[in-house]
Amino acid sequence: MADKKVVKAQKAGEGWALYLGDCCQVLPQLPSESVGFSIFSPPFCDLFTYSEDPEDMGNSRTKDEFFRHFSFLIEQLHRLLLPGRVVAVHCAELPIRKQDSGYIGQYDFPGALIRCFESFGFIFHSRHCIWKDPLVLFMRTKLAGLAHKQIVSDSSLCRTGNPDYLLAFRKKGENPVPIRHPEGLSVYHGQRKVPRELVQKYGGRNVPPNKNKMSHWIWQKYASPVWDDIRQMNVLKYRPAREKDDERHICPLQLDVIERCVELWSTKGDVVLTPFMGVGSEVYVAVKNGRKAVGVELKSSYFRQALRNLRTLEASKAKKDYGLGAFIEGENNEGDD
Repeated sequence: MADKKVVKAQKAGEGWALYLGDCCQVLPQLPSESVGFSIFSPPFCDLFTYSEDPEDMGNSRTKDEFFRHFSFLIEQLHRLLLPGRVVAVHCAELPIRKQDSGYIGQYDFPGALIRCFESFGFIFHSRHCIWKDPLVLFMRTKLAGLAHKQIVSDSSLCRTGNPDYLLAFRKKGENPVPIRHPEGLSVYHGQRKVPRELVQKYGGRNVPPNKNKMSHWIWQKYASPVWDDIRQMNVLKYRPAREKDDERHICPLQLDVIERCVELWSTKGDVVLTPFMGVGSEVYVAVKNGRKAVGVELKSSYFRQALRNLRTLEASKAKKDYGLGAFIEGENNEGDD
């Protein structure tokens, strides 16, 4: 249990623990080399306002100030992680607006994250590009460079629709607990369907991994540098966590992304840590897949929704039912705001 002086609330269940508080204060309470994998989406510098709390990294006045705060977190992640294990960070390039800087451009936030992690001894392990629909991005951001009318007036200002990125960093050293898949991969997480002939021939059968073409097919898609079939609406319920003064940006990390990462970079029984828990997507996937989970969240409404999502998962597991429809956002649930 964490020190009550730095934790406003804490809840625990079978294989999980949630803390309401500042991750930079909670993480030093955890034992060294106790985490098998960490995955999270950090605040994007000062792009969004998540809360009015001065401990919220999203309230940083400058990018330099953000990274000074973020460095405390990276230092703790390096201490907590097992040797040879991985931290995965979801991020994107950030817009530079004319009203703020006098020009229109982009800030290389992924590159800044890479340099910051490397400065603490992490190895830059890999990068996946997560495709996003440019029309959807324009409807959300109203960036002039994504508008068709910009082609007509002056296409020198036209730009790409920014994708998301998943950056993976590995701690130096030999992994003490190898992450093995003795039967290969049998479940694919994404919009694309495994070819029927592969499922019929290899699905659910005891086939050596070197001959299991279905596992090879899944692995080739996961190893691709571009993940172009992530289901954008395959996320946990989050709207009940939205407060009246929240910005409209809130959207949890897609479950497809987390499922792939948990399968590739952790093994059953590992502790999976997320220091920016939000509504609990990462802890939910970890517990669902037989891992232990630790989540830290600063905002109380997100913390409460994460707890609700985990309680729903526990109820589903008690019934031996792992269906997700009851608590995943999508077209059959609540409509968009």
